[in-house]
Amino acid sequence: MPITTVEQLRDHLELAIQVELSTIPPYLYAMYSIEDQQSDAVLLIRSIVAEEMLHAALCTNVLLAVGGTPDFASEAYIPRYPLDLPHHIPPLRLDLAPASEDLIRRVLMRIEQPETHGAPDQPDQYETLGQFYHALENGVKELAASTELFTNPQRSAQMGDPDFYRPVALDAEDSGGLVLVDDLDSAVEAFEIIVHQGEGLSDERWADPSHQELTHYSKLVQIADGDSPLGAVRPVRTNPTTASFPEDIRIVADLFNAAYRGMYLTMRRLFGDEGLQRKAVGVLYILMVDIMSPLAHWLVQQTLDDGTVASPTFEIYAFRGSDRLKEMEEMAQSAAEMHEELSPVYETIRALEFIL
Repeated sequence: MPITTVEQLRDHLELAIQVELSTIPPYLYAMYSIEDQQSDAVLLIRSIVAEEMLHAALCTNVLLAVGGTPDFASEAYIPRYPLDLPHHIPPLRLDLAPASEDLIRRVLMRIEQPETHGAPDQPDQYETLGQFYHALENGVKELAASTELFTNPQRSAQMGDPDFYRPVALDAEDSGGLVLVDDLDSAVEAFEIIVHQGEGLSDERWADPSHQELTHYSKLVQIADGDSPLGAVRPVRTNPTTASFPEDIRIVADLFNAAYRGMYLTMRRLFGDEGLQRKAVGVLYILMVDIMSPLAHWLVQQTLDDGTVASPTFEIYAFRGSDRLKEMEEMAQSAAEMHEELSPVYETIRALEFIL
């Protein structure tokens, strides 16, 4: 069924945000499992993750522009693994699993599968994300022609400052960045960036006009075909839980999950509190780069009794009280007392001024 009402459009945009965010932990988990973290395979996966975050931001900007209100504080936005990619047909199961050629071909390449020329729009049950996003684009066009769709675009709540996003290695600046959405043209531009960077159009391999950046699908093909080999992979468990780890490792996994939950809480501020955006963006990057990343890399180097290694679990952490930052600081202090090499993470959390 086509999107015919503003309410339907907002619901589908929220679905798009959840779809984008649900793909990020499986990509990161596979990336963390690769031993050589300087390899081309790691850089390719990291470049995909960076743009998936961009795509979630672009969808949120469009949602705000058409009068919607994202609720990143809600657990409904946070994926639980294993899960089926929302509304994908046939069902596509997402696990937190170690990197392998099979995982890339069977799961990750199917996420980014390009649509064929002339494929129908699919707003509800979709075979490819391109068909889903084209349904969103056409829904916006139809509603913009028949309603006052952009009367309150909530510009101040959007992540629209171009300085808030910079491409990482193997991503090209002219493949697209943040877009402040306040009319039909800017909404269409946001959708086109998402599709061109991710799936491309049918057999199109490039995400940018100057052919400096491959689409997500083509990046994955490069890994699966061995042009950018995975190399050695650590024996992380599939869909691990913190409860299965020894206590001295569990506290680090819990701290990772607290930072992961904090990322969502920070996005609530980022897409809602006028005047706090720049600080929220800074905290978001600190959580991802300076806290979650070193914790994940430490975890995958801890050997467990069964010969596997620990890993981040991406579980929903339940904070005990309202002072979440203080709770994270206490957890980090305990982790650093057990594992001195984690002291820089503790110091980073201590230095945070922003209250989640």
